[in-house]
This record gives sequence, C-alpha cells and structure tokens, in this order.
Amino acid sequence: MATKSVQELLDDVRLLGDEQFTLVESVRKLVKKTIPSATEEVKYGGILFASGVHFCGVFAYKQHVSVEFGSGARIADTLGHLEGSGKGRRHIKLHVATDIKAKKLAHYLPLALEAAGSGT
Repeated sequence: MATKSVQELLDDVRLLGDEQFTLVESVRKLVKKTIPSATEEVKYGGILFASGVHFCGVFAYKQHVSVEFGSGARIADTLGHLEGSGKGRRHIKLHVATDIKAKKLAHYLPLALEAAGSGT
C-alpha cells in the first residue's frame, strides 16, 4: 500500500470536520515557525515531524486533535499540559484553536526535539 502524501492526509482530515482541519494546519504552521528545519512525513495515520530525529506528530480524531511526543516522558513538564503516563509517550489534546496557545504548544516543540535527540 502506497504511503499517503501530506495533502491526501489533509483531505481526509477535512472530512472529519473544519475544526480538526484548522487545528492540524495550525499545528503544522507552528512547527515550521518554531523549528524551521522540521520535515513532514505521513506515518501511523498522522503527520510526523522530524529535524534529524522524529520529535512529534499530529493526529486528527473525531473529537480532538492530538499532538504526540514520542519522547515526551523525558520532557520536564513545568507547565503541566502533557497527558499520558506510559514509559515514553506524552501528548497534548487540542479541541479548539485557542488550545494551541492556552496549552503553550510552542513551548513544548523545542523541548520535544531536545528530548528526542537525547534518546538512545
């Protein structure tokens, strides 16, 4: 099965709803602004971002959009917005556009890149 392009995935996200589409696009813009070297790749049903290493991904669901941090457990979460309790992953759920600022997503992106780069 061929891997979807970012545009094909975005077309699918648009079918979930305008809010999800807007959130995914906003996350993409924020990642590119915060970490200009970041590249995108469609994997696991979402868009993964990498800059030397994969550091986060954005996934759209019916009720929310999730920004996943594969090495999130290594992030010192001084702001308390990370969710999850597994060995490695953490995520931030976004329900509306204002969640991006309210949950300080821009603060977490460089920390996620640093955490991913410090892994073995």
